[in-house]
Order: sequence, then structure tokens, then C-alpha cells
Amino acid sequence: MRETHELKIISVYFGAVKDGRKTFEVRKNDRDYKVGDILLLEEIFGTGDVYNSKTRDSIEVVITYIYSGELCKEGYVILGIKKV
Repeated sequence: MRETHELKIISVYFGAVKDGRKTFEVRKNDRDYKVGDILLLEEIFGTGDVYNSKTRDSIEVVITYIYSGELCKEGYVILGIKKV
């Protein structure tokens, strides 16, 4: 069953996803991501360790591929994504 995951993403990366330059996400694997799941990426602003000011912009992408091999930090995955 396809799930939707609501996630925050900082502005610089959000813009790259929105215009098609960034086709992947590196995320902690704490949500049991599956190919076909939807990520609702909500743009946020912030600096340093404070990233909590949401903008009104968001984008939906679908997970097309999941990599969790030796190149990933323990507990993280690289998600191949495509705009819906």
C-alpha cells in the first residue's frame, strides 16, 4: 500500500527538486520507505541548527528507487525520486 510521508526540506534543496536538478533524497530510514511511496516535501527556511520556518510551498515526489548499501551512513537511505 502506498504511503505519503510529510517531510521538511530546506530551501536550497527544495528549489533543486522543484526545477528537476535534484532527483534523490538522503534520509534517515525511520519511516519504512518503499518504492511507490509519496514524499510531500515542505519547504522551510533556516540557518545553523534552526530550521523551523515553513514557507507555503511544497511538492510531491514519488520514490522510484531505494539504496541502502555500503555507501550510506548506518541507518540512512538514498531515495531516487521523481516529481508527481
